[in-house]
Amino acid sequence: MSFDLSVIPNKNIIVGITGGIAAYKSAILVRRLKDAGFNVRVVMTEGAQAFITPLTFQALSGNPVHTQLLDPEAEAGMGHIELARWADLVLIAPASCDTLAKFAAGLADDLLSTLYLATSAPVWVAPAMNQQMWAAKATQRNLATLVDDGVHVIMPESGSQACGDVGLGRMPEPEELARQVTDYFHKAQRAIAEKFGLLASKHVVITAGPTREAIDPVRYISNHSTGKMGFALAAACYAAGAKVTLIAGPVSLDTPNGVRRINVSSAVQMLDTSMQLLDEGCDVFIATAAVADYRVAEVAEHKIKKSGDELDIALIKNPDIVATIAQQDKRPFMVGFAAETRNVEEYAAGKLEAKKLDMIACNDVSRADIGFASDENAMTVFFAEGYHLPKRDLEKASKQEIAQQLVEAIHDALHHDPAQDEAF
Repeated sequence: MSFDLSVIPNKNIIVGITGGIAAYKSAILVRRLKDAGFNVRVVMTEGAQAFITPLTFQALSGNPVHTQLLDPEAEAGMGHIELARWADLVLIAPASCDTLAKFAAGLADDLLSTLYLATSAPVWVAPAMNQQMWAAKATQRNLATLVDDGVHVIMPESGSQACGDVGLGRMPEPEELARQVTDYFHKAQRAIAEKFGLLASKHVVITAGPTREAIDPVRYISNHSTGKMGFALAAACYAAGAKVTLIAGPVSLDTPNGVRRINVSSAVQMLDTSMQLLDEGCDVFIATAAVADYRVAEVAEHKIKKSGDELDIALIKNPDIVATIAQQDKRPFMVGFAAETRNVEEYAAGKLEAKKLDMIACNDVSRADIGFASDENAMTVFFAEGYHLPKRDLEKASKQEIAQQLVEAIHDALHHDPAQDEAF
């Protein structure tokens, strides 16, 4: 089972481990949470230490394991209070029948139960126990109390158990638990972005990658674009709170989290899709795609056989997608890209004016260290004269970092009031 390993920085997870054979799964869980970018600390009950050693979790988490209620090495010896304040989420996996009863009754006779009462962070429990213990009325009554108290219960799975029984009571696999934790924080971050993000409530349409213009059923005209810059922009716009639709030419890239993707091949298909999305409502249109300037006038129905030393193919001009969108009555904020090999800024400034764009980002694709095949880029950004914004030089950085800076530039232009410039 796979899950999104997008890094979620500076989020602190406490993994509480109680006595039960499923404690061995918790070692994998800690590793998966670390892989996902979380800071992890482990709290173990006395029963848990009978199944697996604290040293294992210290090695996996990179932090000392907490086992004592009054820790002489903790500040003022109040380890449970320090941990309670540190945590962004507390996950008890496995959660034994005994631990659930303690939580429900409000007992505080060890570190984990005291931490439960002391923390203001969300508490999740993943029960693991014998199927008959799970079905017992007392256990179900305790679970109902915990749910009423705001605890999130991750339901156990059914299957063979260590005691030989078959039924509900197995702790879910570590990858599934880690996925649920990761999704929880992604959704929380998304909710914040939708409310406060730089592009909150905006619908952003992005074209990315090359186009392929067919010659015959097996040959085509294309270029070296990989789509990496456009995909990085899609991810950055989504993280900034926008609804994002990505029109992708033929590339081998995974769709960014939360982004709607529409695959196309030719320039005509890309334009048709762009126009449809414009009708649906589009606030910002970002044209990063390297669209072929020409297409074959007449595509051969069958593979062209080799004959002679020369082959004449008539080409006709493709539609200019970004210029066409910019000419519409209900035009969105238009962002163009210029990938040039010489006179980069001069050509970009000309394209900005000729195509009536609001903003253009240009780069020198003749450089071997940036551009199409690279994971890094460097760009210069120009704004239309009406915005009275100076050009911006984006120094060489990862395409993800460049994308974030471009989102900031778009936000600044969208919220810039030219009247303020006239006051000075």
